[in-house]
This record gives sequence, structure tokens and C-alpha cells, in this order.
Amino acid sequence: MPTDTHMDDIKTAMEAWWQANETPVFDPLSPKVRLHHPTFGPDEILAFTAQMLSTHVTMGPKVEAFEDRFCEILGYDIGVSNNSGSSANLLMLAALTTPIYENRLMPGDEVILPALTWSTSLWPVIQRGLKPVFIDSDPETMNLRPEAVEAAIGPKTRAVMSVPVYGNPCDMDAIEDICGRRGLIHIEDCCESMGARYKGRSVGSFGLVSSFSFYFSHHITTLEGGICLTEDEDLADVMRIVRAHGWTRGVKNTAKWQGRGPGYDERFTFVGEGYNLRLTEPQAAMGLVQVEKLANFVEARRKNAGVLMQAFSPYCDVLTPQHETEGGEHSWFGFPVLVSENAGFSRDDLCAHFNAHGIETRPIIAGNLVRHPGTNLYDYRVGDDGLEGADAVMDRGFALPCHQSLPEEALAYVASQLDGFMADKRGT
Repeated sequence: MPTDTHMDDIKTAMEAWWQANETPVFDPLSPKVRLHHPTFGPDEILAFTAQMLSTHVTMGPKVEAFEDRFCEILGYDIGVSNNSGSSANLLMLAALTTPIYENRLMPGDEVILPALTWSTSLWPVIQRGLKPVFIDSDPETMNLRPEAVEAAIGPKTRAVMSVPVYGNPCDMDAIEDICGRRGLIHIEDCCESMGARYKGRSVGSFGLVSSFSFYFSHHITTLEGGICLTEDEDLADVMRIVRAHGWTRGVKNTAKWQGRGPGYDERFTFVGEGYNLRLTEPQAAMGLVQVEKLANFVEARRKNAGVLMQAFSPYCDVLTPQHETEGGEHSWFGFPVLVSENAGFSRDDLCAHFNAHGIETRPIIAGNLVRHPGTNLYDYRVGDDGLEGADAVMDRGFALPCHQSLPEEALAYVASQLDGFMADKRGT
């Protein structure tokens, strides 16, 4: 085991190396504005390294401590960590469809979800034998429209998956009302939206179960990683079972799961299907450092978004940044913008200008998933309202950097490049 003296020596060496090798976020002489900048540094690397040196690396007390601290800081009840945001979505759907969960979703049941999302919102629905029903999004907020949810409900609909796009909370009052009246399960895919709030409550605390991602480019990171959140203790235990081979190890309500084994060691009883989706102890050690920084990261992102809003405000007739949902507190995974149809230039024109001047851009999530070839290998349904909003975002939307490390000069550089492009297009 490393001693405190050993760790002090490692910390001193690591901080010296970091200081000598860290590159500036923005260099005015060679300007680059990247979509992401790492959220971690020597503190996280030291925590990860110390856990590695202990040789205790597989899921254990550090993972449980991280789950508890994440829930404590953000106001959740129960957290079940896992090895990626994609796995978090898979784990939610697997737990909701496995035979050991009461009132489970059955093969052929429908799940309503926005067409404007990332593929990992969709694939677990299909992988678990459910049928996706795609609905449209509001091109201003870029979130699913509650009226489209209501219109898409059919006799086989059992669940709604809300996705707060880029950290912008959905209209949770409306979605919760629909799910309550129609007896539907509300699932929240919040993988891009850590730290966002709706009327004072963290996103992910409204539905039966929700997911977050700790991927490298997200608000905080464990390199790869994710977490599922719920108030349902039985569902949490089912997720713990599915997370680890269908094994009862780690369940909280041990009495419920004891006595089911084949006269075998109770510690090695398998009660259902499962995967290996576990987080590791070094990742959890890193996460314990990261989660303490989340509030400051979100505050910085919100401040940067405000600066970018001001930069885009003179061009509001042709460029529309994402509108923050009424009652919501956006956590700004990026800064999404929609180019109007009559702008006189295309989204691609503006992105090419930004990219040529070192400012990275990207599409907004995956655009309209129905237009991707992989989706059309499977059975799905589209709501009666069509997908015009999702198409508009796919064809005319893009995102700029808005991460926590952007200095004022980088934001000013983005604004100056926007002004230069618009002056050229308008002949001013």
C-alpha cells in the first residue's frame, strides 16, 4: 500500500509535470477553440493513481461512495453506476424488461422518444424487443413537444423517454402530467444534461428511472462511465443484478433474493439475465473528485452561454440559439444554433467559416434518427405530427463550444469571426 509520504512525492512530481506540459486553452497567436477541454487534472489523476496502487480496482466501496455522493450533491435517491452512459440506457431498459421486475415492459410494447437524439437512446429500446415511436421536437428548445407525445400514444404505448437536449430541460410538468394521466412509465435520458434543473429540481429526478454519462467530453468524467437513478428500491436492485451477470451480489434487499438458489452458496446465486456493466474503483475515485467541481463547471458554462447569446443577438433574424425552457436552468453541453431558411447562407457555409478559423463545430446530436440507415433496419412508428422540427435541426443546426474552460478572449474571438462572416454576407 502506498504511504502518505509516497503519495505526497507522487503529487509533487505530477503537479510539476502538469504545469510544465499543460497547453493553454486558447492561444491568440494560433487561435483554436475546441468543442471540449478536459475537466480533470492532477487531483483526479492522483486519486486514480492512488486507487491503482492500492490494487483494489474492481467494483467495491469506492464505487458505492461515489454513487452516494453523486446522489447527495444532486438530490437523487438511489444511484446504480455503470461503465458508460450508453450502458446506463441499456441497463434502464434491461431492468424494465427483465422477467424479475414486476410490471415489466413486454416485447412489442411501444416507447415514445424524440427523433432528435443520440443513437444510444434508441438502440436499447430495439435491443430489448420494444418498438420505438419517434416524435418531433420544437426547433427553438430542440426538445420533444409534449403535444406530440400525447398525439403519438397508441394502444401498445407503455413508456415515454424524454431527452433534455444539450442540457436544456424538457417541459417536465407537461410530460409528467401526460404520463400520470395515461399510465405511462417516464424514462429520462439525461446523458448530456448533468447539472440542469427544472423549477429547482435536477433533471433525472422526475421519471421512474434516469441515466447520466461520465464520458470524457461530458460535464464531469470518469473517462468512461454512467449512472442510473431511481426512487424505486426494487428497480435499483434489479439494475444491480443486471449490471453484474444476473448475480444477487450487491443487492440491498437481501431478504427478497435469498433462498432462491439451487442449494448452493448464497453468495453465488444467479436469479436472472445480466451483463458486465460495472464501474471500476479507480474511476469512482476520480469521480469523487470530479463531482465536487460540477456546480462550478455548470456555472462557467452558463456564463459562457450568456456571452455567446450576446454575440448572436444582432443576428437574431437569421440565427437562433437554443431557447432555454421556461422554468429550466440549462447546463449547456454545447451552444446549439439554428440557421433560418431565408438567411442567404447555409449552416454549412457558416460552419466552414468557423472551422477554417480554428473554431470547432459539430451537428446537434445525431439529427433526425429516422433518416439514418441503421434505424431503418428495424420496426418503428412515427407520430402523426411528422418530424419537421427534427429535420430543421438536422439540416440547419450546429453547435459551438461552450465548455467550462473557455477564456474571455476565446469567446471574443468567436464573436469576432461571427461578425466578420455576417459583415461579408450582408455587405457591410
